[in-house]
Amino acid sequence: MSSTEAPSLSQAVKVAGHPGAMEALRERPRRGRGLSLRTLIVLRWLAVFGQTCAILTAYFALHFPLPLWECLLTIGAGVAMNLATMARARRVDGSLPNGLQTATQLGFDILQLATLLALTGGLDNPFCLLLVAPVTIAAASLPSRQALVLGVMALIALAVLFSWSLPLPWRMHEHLVLPPLYRFGMGLALATGVLFTSGYAWKVAADAEKLELALATTQDVLQREQRLAALGGLAAAAAHELGTPLATIQVVAKELLRASPPDSPVAEDAALMLQQAERCRDILKQLSAQPEEGDALYADIDLKALLEEVVEPHRGFDLDFQTAIKAPPGQPVPRVHRLPEVIHGLSTLIENAADFAHSRVRVTAIVDAGWIEIDIVDDGPGFASEILPRLGEPYVTSRPQTKARRALAAQIAAASNAPRKGRKAAPPPITAPIAPSQGGMGLGFFIARTLLERSGGKVSVGAGDGEKGQPRGARVTIRWPRQALEVADPALEPRVADGT
Repeated sequence: MSSTEAPSLSQAVKVAGHPGAMEALRERPRRGRGLSLRTLIVLRWLAVFGQTCAILTAYFALHFPLPLWECLLTIGAGVAMNLATMARARRVDGSLPNGLQTATQLGFDILQLATLLALTGGLDNPFCLLLVAPVTIAAASLPSRQALVLGVMALIALAVLFSWSLPLPWRMHEHLVLPPLYRFGMGLALATGVLFTSGYAWKVAADAEKLELALATTQDVLQREQRLAALGGLAAAAAHELGTPLATIQVVAKELLRASPPDSPVAEDAALMLQQAERCRDILKQLSAQPEEGDALYADIDLKALLEEVVEPHRGFDLDFQTAIKAPPGQPVPRVHRLPEVIHGLSTLIENAADFAHSRVRVTAIVDAGWIEIDIVDDGPGFASEILPRLGEPYVTSRPQTKARRALAAQIAAASNAPRKGRKAAPPPITAPIAPSQGGMGLGFFIARTLLERSGGKVSVGAGDGEKGQPRGARVTIRWPRQALEVADPALEPRVADGT
């Protein structure tokens, strides 16, 4: 698997269906979308109405000596801000939530409320409790940085109100003087309330967003399954439709073989065509075959034999394939279900590793008390940093042509360039063009991972174990609970692991 490109089979990790997807979501910062303008407008109208009623009641009904016009001017600033916000909401047609816009509006509310409290007694005024509200709303709806700024603003406002404010309005010819210690306690209680309620609201909102992201991830996995089912239907349809042209190719190739001298180049080409057409028919049969209970494909198999089966088709080129089983001493190597999802998924991942490896691919099965883990490691360049975040999405690839296709192209070139009768010398070697294939569409990793996860495994990717100064390579690890893969039949007597 190469670093310069994503393997042809497409999580994450982001993300969504990736084995470590939920861990990644837990580390992901909160999105903090803010509140819509309409919500902010309604909240401010409620605040303006409550402030106006409180000021007018205290002045006209209770006859408190308030600085009436200053208070009404402060409330009027809130009205003006709300009218400007309403005009903006009309221009943007309903106004979608915006974090910076929400922070600005809530910051204004803190300043306006702090000014009104300074005119009416500061921390002696019981309505100073309302300073907690904007910070709590910010913590529940804004990114952490913006919510923190508003919290600091509220704490600064409390400190200013503790240091300076007009006297608390009281009945005529009476003065209410609260002890400084009481005022200090009130300020400390308000600061604690700001911190506690905002922290509580932030935590609740963060947990709610985790649930939302988990739901989105689940929906994405379901969409993956639907797309995979559609791919399966497409494969079956393709197998059906391609049967007729393949049969025609075989008939024509047989006629050419029959009509050509046995040792002629045309006969060699016709034989090669027949061979490859038959191979295509076998592949199409596998694509369209329906699983039957008791079929050998769905029987059990020794874990070592499973590794050899998925590796064998890729041997014989220019790579060293190494397979090994690691189990605790004296423990038997388990027999596992020969699931088609596992066979196809592992084969695709190994083919992908072979495409990017320079000289070696290592496939290791690690067995312990609760897990069966298979590591596929190559010595290629490793996963590219720009591909890794999108690895697991379909159509993400920088895959080179496979060594198998290059070998086939060389075989075709050798057959077509074989010396013919009458030629004095063989032509110089010609580099065979590489046949195009859907292998570069970026669907391989996507399909393989989906199949392996359907079997109960978790797929993770990372860097290989290359030494310093050498290509790091790529590592793909698939981990199953033993009960998901192992054949639980006490009558079976698997061989003991020998470490190979």
